[in-house]
Amino acid sequence: MPTLPALNGRKVVKVFESFGWEVVRQRGSHIILVKNNHNATLSVPDHKEVAKGTLRSLIRAAGMTVEEFLRAAK
Repeated sequence: MPTLPALNGRKVVKVFESFGWEVVRQRGSHIILVKNNHNATLSVPDHKEVAKGTLRSLIRAAGMTVEEFLRAAK
């Protein structure tokens, strides 16, 4: 299993946006993303560092692999 880097919430949102997700709102410290024809909504914490378990869960909910996410994050 590849190791996830320490990323802040804004960077995580940018990566998901590159895969077609779009920001619909922000409530407090969480940014909500949706994608057409996808049942899940992603709630990304706008923190200095997103916890690795949380990030892995977001990637899984988005229907992506960690490898795809890491390629886009570079």
